[in-house]
Amino acid sequence: MEITPNDIKKRLDVYVSETLEITRSGAQGLIDDGFVLVNNKTEAKNYRLRAGDNVEIEEREPKELNVEAENIPLDIVFEDDDIIVINKPSGMVVHPAPGNENGTLVNALLYHCKNRLSGINGIVRPGIVHRIDKDTSGLLVVAKNDESHVFLSSLLKDHQIKRVYYAILIGHPREPRGKIQNYMARHPVDRKKMAVVAPTHTGAREAITNYEVIEEFSGYCLAKMELETGRTHQIRVHMSSIGHPILGDETYGGGKTRFEKANKSIIEGQALHAGELSFPHPRTREIVTFKADLPKDFKALLTRLRQKQ
Repeated sequence: MEITPNDIKKRLDVYVSETLEITRSGAQGLIDDGFVLVNNKTEAKNYRLRAGDNVEIEEREPKELNVEAENIPLDIVFEDDDIIVINKPSGMVVHPAPGNENGTLVNALLYHCKNRLSGINGIVRPGIVHRIDKDTSGLLVVAKNDESHVFLSSLLKDHQIKRVYYAILIGHPREPRGKIQNYMARHPVDRKKMAVVAPTHTGAREAITNYEVIEEFSGYCLAKMELETGRTHQIRVHMSSIGHPILGDETYGGGKTRFEKANKSIIEGQALHAGELSFPHPRTREIVTFKADLPKDFKALLTRLRQKQ
């Protein structure tokens, strides 16, 4: 729809909110997820509308989700009155969304924690400070009260939460260790993907990943990555951008794993694991460090790679 003269210079999230009669945060969610296009491309939520702009909204009425507590086992690494640290399995979605309304980490947390989760992110994402992808395993911290949530969010913003990942890459980077520093934004065509973009691109945000190869195999390697920033799909996009996508990551060029056992892939999804998490505790301010061992299927894949040496 082409905007009216009254909408010129209006923020995109405000326009979507008013058009769909939904909350501004709901509108921002639609924009962030790529459901809103301006002149056939995605724009940032603070984009100012201009004369002649055409705005397309793919989902006019986002489904109202009824988030229920579910008795789903959790691998709890640590828990106290302020935080809970979870080792999430690959295949589990962090919070409900259309198409994934049940069986998520949030559903499990609601059952385990009852009403003891922060409410800052609303009913769909209670306690969720940061996320990891569905097919990525490993650690994430959840806030059990609003004070902890605010503190942890500020740590994330200031890059004071240390997050270390492990991944199996296709090929061998030319440099065994390095820093990937560029800008990322929502892919201009495929709303489910992120992409490396120019600094001047609308919605571009700086993304920094440090990597180190720690073991090499024939055609593959095991690498360790530490995030300085935490953009959506950051490690997956960054490793693909240097020509060494993560094994099993079909979205960013990693393809399906060719390693099978009993005609079934050893590992589902990308071989990426959030193995270490370190940050000041929201109450004591003392540094707390948590580690999660590689999952069994990840280890099995490493074993197969070592056998092929």
